Amino acid sequence: MRKRALLLFIVASVIFSCSVGTQNPFFSEFETPFGVPPFDKIQEKHYMPAFKKGIDLHERQVKKIATNSEKPTFKNTLEEMEDSGLLLTNVSNVFFGLNASNTNENMQNIAKEVAPMLSEHQDNILMNKELFKRIKAVYKQKDELDLTAEQQMLLKEYYKEFVRGGADLSPEKKEELRNINKELSVLSLQFGENLLKEINSFELVIKKEENLAGLPDGIVKSAAEDAIEHGYEGKWLFTLNKPSMLPFLQYSKKRELREKIYKAYLNKGNHGDKLDNKEIVNKTTNLRLKRANLLGYKSHAAFVLEENMAKTPAGVYRLLDQLWRPSLNLAKEEAAAMQQMIYDEGADFKLKSWDWWYYAEKVKKAKYDLDEEMLKPYFKLENVREGAFEVAHRLYGITIEEKFDIPKYHEDARVFEVKEKDGSHIGILYTDYFPRESKRGGAWMGEYREQCVRNGKKITPVIVNVGNFSKPSAGTPALLSWDDVITLFHEFGHGLHGLLTDCHYKRLSGTSVSRDFVELPSQIMENWASEPEVLKIYARHYETGEIIPDELVAKIKKSGKFNQGFALTEYLAAALLDMDWHTITMEKDFDVTEFEKKSLDKINLIPEIAPRYRSTYFRHIFSGSYSSGYYSYIWAEVLDADAFEAFKETSLFNKKTALAFRETILARGGTVEPMTLYKQFRGREPGIEPLLKRRGLE
Repeated sequence: MRKRALLLFIVASVIFSCSVGTQNPFFSEFETPFGVPPFDKIQEKHYMPAFKKGIDLHERQVKKIATNSEKPTFKNTLEEMEDSGLLLTNVSNVFFGLNASNTNENMQNIAKEVAPMLSEHQDNILMNKELFKRIKAVYKQKDELDLTAEQQMLLKEYYKEFVRGGADLSPEKKEELRNINKELSVLSLQFGENLLKEINSFELVIKKEENLAGLPDGIVKSAAEDAIEHGYEGKWLFTLNKPSMLPFLQYSKKRELREKIYKAYLNKGNHGDKLDNKEIVNKTTNLRLKRANLLGYKSHAAFVLEENMAKTPAGVYRLLDQLWRPSLNLAKEEAAAMQQMIYDEGADFKLKSWDWWYYAEKVKKAKYDLDEEMLKPYFKLENVREGAFEVAHRLYGITIEEKFDIPKYHEDARVFEVKEKDGSHIGILYTDYFPRESKRGGAWMGEYREQCVRNGKKITPVIVNVGNFSKPSAGTPALLSWDDVITLFHEFGHGLHGLLTDCHYKRLSGTSVSRDFVELPSQIMENWASEPEVLKIYARHYETGEIIPDELVAKIKKSGKFNQGFALTEYLAAALLDMDWHTITMEKDFDVTEFEKKSLDKINLIPEIAPRYRSTYFRHIFSGSYSSGYYSYIWAEVLDADAFEAFKETSLFNKKTALAFRETILARGGTVEPMTLYKQFRGREPGIEPLLKRRGLE
């Protein structure tokens, strides 16, 4: 009787287990085309059980590796670690990808609950004494082992991560580090959540038609549609989403309304209410310093930059300072030209930061006979996207074909299969380009699955490009601004980095490179967008199909250096603010506003320009992975300007140069030191001259 009861219990347990596995898509292989996440089956209730089971399973896998009685080897330690935690990786990639692009209050609550769990789990691994002993034993033998270059790099990266994760600390300091990491994980989420709510809460509702003076018809129509969507029938709505705000700043003749929307933008997270981010900035900065000190570093920036090409804070400041003075001088000239225009029009007010876009647009029109509204009809979103795809085809021979039988996470998303010239599968690319209240601002590339080789089988990547471009309205398709065009090409460059990688280990594949190298593949793609030969491919009038006229192409090229003083100065001011926050060496209760003022006063930023990001909405550094790394964009621009010269010296689509870039930069991921890869491609280290020339700073 007992045996029968036990058998029935086992059978029931198996049936229950299978039932749970069937109900929760994460507990089995994804039975979808190309193994993409089954977005149509994943529900919010699936996440927490999948996280908990993923953590538990990963802990058991790690324990097995750490307590292995066999002598530590690369295979039974490093490769076993690399192949562990698959369930946790799958649920994390999906959840955090959607929490950024399609969130809600439930998702945010799950994020806040799971963040400390994941932080603790990561610390449990990195502070596992027995596991580190095995990794260290293999690391000490690295020169005697017959390892490939990629295996050598994997070993090096694991060893460094454990050391930098506190593996060598005393038990007391390990516990302190755990608490810091846990608190930082929650603060980061709270910062981003506050910012999203703040953006969604601001509404500039225009009731009188005369207050629309200067705004193009397309912008007015979009504002009317947004108003209807939010319950303001017969009115016009403008928000802090850039497709709404920037055109308003560029064209609205109502100076007091420009001031209102821009000040709302400048003060995001800075109202002394429950969404205020100043306390989070303060806590985050001090905790990061405390963590750096625990690990033996003078500052958070010193800790971060050790892993980047720049290596030290001094190296970053050196580059930024080299560019600051000429950029500021150019910005002063631009401001003077706008001030003169104000006087010439018979007004006597002083140019303010909320006036800059408006008068820059007027100066561009006067100087180059060019404005955004002349260009937009030629930049239908679908055409621009296909233009970027065509550039990739001509460079690398790949084809990109839309698929309609693959699950999507939102109706705005589109899905594409990327193939080699011979038709073999490379990966899947999702695009998601329109703003919505459930999506954070900005644009980014993400991964739902990283490329690697597992059990002898190549696992192909699943990549997503996300943006916040203007939506179609009133029968008019989505038309992009020139900045949007550049952004689309930029993010697609990141996408190519994730798609065309060819590595064995996911830890090193694709965009798993230093922060100041990861922007090279994205920024070099921007160069093709403005080349006349490429514009002729994708810039077609959405109504007539007419290819963009040579006259307009010439104006785009001629105006390429316009407003560069402003663009560089607002960016560099933010990059320097980031460095200032993270080079502090003493904990204190900072007055965030005063700290920021001192940072900007120190570099003599002119009052007509605000930094691209102020502290309370600087998501890159307080709710992202760019702390001590916002400088990376200009560092990478030195690389991309120099690298693009290699194409200009031959031809835009030179096969030999393209193959070299694909094989030495895109395919290699983090398997080789970045500067070594760059020199393999270019034959030398980069020079700064092409950047200075491009920006008009020679």
